[in-house]
Amino acid sequence: MPQTKSHIKNSKIILRNRHFNRRYKLIIKKVIKTYILSVKNISSHDSKENLNICLNNLSIVYKMIDKAVKKKVLHKNTASRKKSRLANMIN
Repeated sequence: MPQTKSHIKNSKIILRNRHFNRRYKLIIKKVIKTYILSVKNISSHDSKENLNICLNNLSIVYKMIDKAVKKKVLHKNTASRKKSRLANMIN
């Protein structure tokens, strides 16, 4: 149990930030899953429409990852690793 007032306040802040970070990471995971499903559809159908959908999903994933780095939810090296692996899936 926290002993000082500052530690009590700090523990509240930590819980608030942990909740926000978890929610943000879950959103990123959902977006990545939709992107992976769209990549699987490309390999099965080979149409230009599916490729455009996949590229749009990739841009959304990039946007979410970049925002997470900006808000310090993810480290920048982790973000760049995720982005490069996702980009290699199309190729």
